[in-house]
Amino acid sequence: MFADLGRPPRIVLLGGTSEIGLAILAALRLPADAEVLLAGRDEQRLSAAGKELAVRCVPLSFDALDPRAHQGLVDQAFGRGPVDLVIAATGVLIPQAELDRDPPRAAEMIDTNFTSHVTTLLGAAAKMRAQGHGTIVVLSSVAAVRPRKANYVYGAAKAGLDAFARGLTDALADSGVRVLLVRPGFVIGRMTAGLSAAPLSATPAQVGTAVATALDGSADQVWVPRALGLAAIALRLVPRSLWRRMRR
Repeated sequence: MFADLGRPPRIVLLGGTSEIGLAILAALRLPADAEVLLAGRDEQRLSAAGKELAVRCVPLSFDALDPRAHQGLVDQAFGRGPVDLVIAATGVLIPQAELDRDPPRAAEMIDTNFTSHVTTLLGAAAKMRAQGHGTIVVLSSVAAVRPRKANYVYGAAKAGLDAFARGLTDALADSGVRVLLVRPGFVIGRMTAGLSAAPLSATPAQVGTAVATALDGSADQVWVPRALGLAAIALRLVPRSLWRRMRR
């Protein structure tokens, strides 16, 4: 997707240590002169993540729970020159039982998984609109389709993010800026460690490959795996009385 730039591409990964985000970068097969800005809180982990990529990586301080600092982060990233790709991969998964016992943690998860994306991506979208080009990748989830009692706060946050991404896509139409909405199912990785895999699961590498392939095309949405799109239609049709009986 960077072949016609005529200059080194610049990419921002929000959630700079995200397994899925890093897998997307690996799958993109970036040119050696690319610059990747890894935005996150833990500088040591950001540095370690950067060493896994065969390109220049620059850590940026980013706290998802500090919305007043998000415009400054966007200004810093775009202040280095045009940004061609922003990958919004910030996210946490806290078990519903823990949120039931500690509601303020639910607010933190919603702010991380939803609100932080709104504040950062509104800023990034404005910058990309001004430069006349760019792509934004938003990592949603099949959980956005129909929240389940086993993780309904997480599902609610993803539903909000999904709706935001679809609205952002429409708002940026004809601006030269593209939004790619990614809806994976259960992803086997650090965030889901200890949980049994669900049907139509994927690995971070599989998500990365699917996103890289989609970026080479013109789609504005991608399900991972692809069959999940059909499954999502079926999920909407399950009677609520049966849906409530689902354990996960």
